[in-house]
Order: sequence, then structure tokens, then C-alpha cells
Amino acid sequence: MAKKDNTLVFSSYSIPKAVAALALPSMLGMLINIVYNLADTFFVGQTGNANQVSAVSLSMPLFLLFIALGNLFGVGGCAFVSRSLGEGNRDIIKSISAFCIYGGIAAGVLLGGAFLIFREPLLYLIGASDDSIGFACDYLKWVSLGSPFIVTGITVGNLIRGEGAAKASVTGMIIGQLANIVLDPIFILGRGDRILFFHLPFGFDMGVAGAAIATVLGNIISVAYFLVYFLRGKSILSITPRRFSVKNGIARGVISVGMPAALNNLLMSLSNIVINMFLSHYGDTAVAAMGVAMKANMLVVMLQLGLAQGIQPLIGYCYGAKNYTRMKKSMRFGILCNIIIGATMTAVYIFFRRQVISMFIDNAEVVDYGVKMLTALMSSGVFLGTMFIINFSFQGMGKGMQSLLLAIGRQGLIFLPLLFIMDRLIGLEGIIWAQPAADYVCIVMSIIMLYVVIKKLEKQTIGDAENATQKPQG
Repeated sequence: MAKKDNTLVFSSYSIPKAVAALALPSMLGMLINIVYNLADTFFVGQTGNANQVSAVSLSMPLFLLFIALGNLFGVGGCAFVSRSLGEGNRDIIKSISAFCIYGGIAAGVLLGGAFLIFREPLLYLIGASDDSIGFACDYLKWVSLGSPFIVTGITVGNLIRGEGAAKASVTGMIIGQLANIVLDPIFILGRGDRILFFHLPFGFDMGVAGAAIATVLGNIISVAYFLVYFLRGKSILSITPRRFSVKNGIARGVISVGMPAALNNLLMSLSNIVINMFLSHYGDTAVAAMGVAMKANMLVVMLQLGLAQGIQPLIGYCYGAKNYTRMKKSMRFGILCNIIIGATMTAVYIFFRRQVISMFIDNAEVVDYGVKMLTALMSSGVFLGTMFIINFSFQGMGKGMQSLLLAIGRQGLIFLPLLFIMDRLIGLEGIIWAQPAADYVCIVMSIIMLYVVIKKLEKQTIGDAENATQKPQG
């Protein structure tokens, strides 16, 4: 049987078909990711121990560092692989993938080791109390031991997207996440403990430590799936250690694009911490309401991010092949799809905003605040996906600086100053509207940056064509 060529999706499919083939699995993965992110907190919450719930929340900023490492090597490698495919440079792809995989494993081991040694002072530093420190240390111990698998799973899932195997990528991710969700109650709770409407027939009763073990096992299962994928010869990537290389611009090419993706994870965590600090001056009700509104808004953001992430390899391939016409058409179609998604979800959320917030919490004061906050967050929903498409397109083109500016702008350079200024000027209303204001600034900034990049490409294309006609024939 002939080996399937995953790269045909980049060159031979119609643009709508290519976008669907690449983006739909990524969007499905994002939906599963939302459930996965809520699972640990939900099942630990069934223990009825607030200190264990607090331990998961406290450990999350440190856990995000493992995800950031996975994105550093995975997103950077994905963009480099697809761009190299478009250039027809298949041999370097094996070295790119080997660098990303083994670089990610090494970085995961180093960070995990540091967390194992310094986990107690680190957790105290970010807010652990004497009541929660023991639980938080248990959680961080197990995820640190599993750090090579956590980083590798994220890295390899992204690399496989780069060669056009979007279904295999999202399948590996979903298998691990579903395994985590299934294992969570088994490891966290004990025999006879109640979940919703039934009692568990068995369980290890390990509490928050069980949540960490389930997370690690889920990632091990993902890595095992990807290993089978490689061993079956379905990939043009390489997991051979002798292919590892940092030469020929490999390290720079991966890190320059992967760094903005990694920083985005870190800045999202930082911005959430900062906004909660500001809201705390207005009481626990305001903090709770923003948490609920942001969880509701997450669905829209994740769908738009999933579509943008899905078509990133298509943009990279077209850029590498210098097929700028197909690249621009793909971007326009992706932007149109995200605008439709944003407009539809915004209309539904605005019309049913009180019902949406009430689904999360039964508290009249929190619902009133939450309605106002969800309205503000959704005000940029129609066009926010445009910025995501442009940002991931920059990553696909290898434009690390432009991607970096957008990543740190929305969650840092633009958002944080606006948060300070608007809080001073109009108080709580200013805090509520700071993120939408930052979104609109970044949307406009991304369009201007894209216009500049496209104009440069057009000039380059004209120059290449003129040089070709001036060459002597014969």
C-alpha cells in the first residue's frame, strides 16, 4: 500500500476543504481542552476540602510553565516544518523534529527537577498557606516527575500538525485528555464517594495527588500514541537521536517563533492574577463574577484560536512555496470563518447572557456582575478572531517579532497599562472594559502589521519577476 502523503492538504485541496481538514480537528481539540481544564478542579472539589481545591489553583501557574515549554518547541517546530515543506527542503525537517523533541525532553527534565527541589519555597512565594502547602507540594511533585511526558506530548502534537496530519495530532491529544478525565475520579476519590448522582464502586482516595497522577498518565498515553504513529512509518518527521542538530539555523528558527507562543501562556496566567488583584478591592463577588464570565467567554476564544492554530501550517507551507496568492486567500477565508463564529456566539451570549452566567453559579449579586462582565468581554468577540488568524499566520511565516508583539501586547504591554489607567479613571467599570479595549487596539495593530508584511512580499515578488526577465537566455 502506498504511503499517504499528508502534505497534499497544503497544495492540492481547495482552500475551504484545506481549512476544514486542518482547523476542525484543532477546534475539536480546543473544546476537549476546555473540559480537561475544568476536570481536575471539579473532581478535587468533590472531596469537599477547600485546601485541596486551592492547591490545584496555586500550582496552575507553575504547571503552565510545562505547557509553555511544549509550545516553545512545538509551535516553533510546527511553523518551521510546514515552511520547510513549502520550500521543498525535506531533509532538514528530520533535524528540526529531532531538535524539538529532545530539546523539549531536556528542558522538561531540568524544569521538573528544579520544581522537585524548590517546590515548597516556590509555592509559598506564589501564595500557598500553611493549610494548603502540603497538598500543593504533593500535586507539584507528581506533575514534575511526569514533566518529560507533559512537554513531549505538547511538542509532538504540534510537530505532527506541521506535516499536515491534523487528525493524528488531535487524536493523540484527545486520547490523553479523555484518559485524564476518566482517571481523575478513580485516583482522586475513594470507594463509595458520590459524583453527581452515583457512588464510585472503587477508588484510590488520593485527593489532589491523584489529580496530578491522572494528568501524568494521560500525557503518557498521548506520548505512547504518538510513538506508535512514528513507528508505523506514517511521518516524515524523525525521532532518531542522531538527527538532533542546532546548526543551519534550526535552534534559532524554532525558538524565534516558539517564544511568542510560550510567552502568551505565561502572560495569560499573569494577566489573570493581576486582574484578580485589582478586582479584590471591590470584594469577592466581583472576583467570582469575572472568573465565571471568563470561563463562559473561553468557549468563543478557544474556537477562534483552534481555527487559527489549525491553518497555521497551511500558511507556513504557502509562504515557503512562495505561493502568496493561495496564502492570502487562505488567510481571508480563515478570517471570514472566525468573524462568523464570533458574530454567532456573540449574538447568542448577549441575548442569553443572564442564563449563561446562571449556569455557573446561583447567586444574584454574582450574576448581576457577571452579566456586565460577559457583555464587555464579548464586545470584541466578532473581530478578535481576526487577530488570532493574523498572529498564527505570522508564526507560519516565521515572523517571530510580529507574533511576539501581538502576544505580549494583548496580555501585557497594552492590557496592563490600560488596566491601571482605566481603574484610576473609572474604577470597576474600567477594570471590566480593560481587556476589550486592549483587544481592539491589538486587532487594529495586527491589521496594520499584516498590511506592511504583505506589501513587502508584493514588492519582493515584483523584484524577483523583474530579475528573472533580465537574466540572459541561452
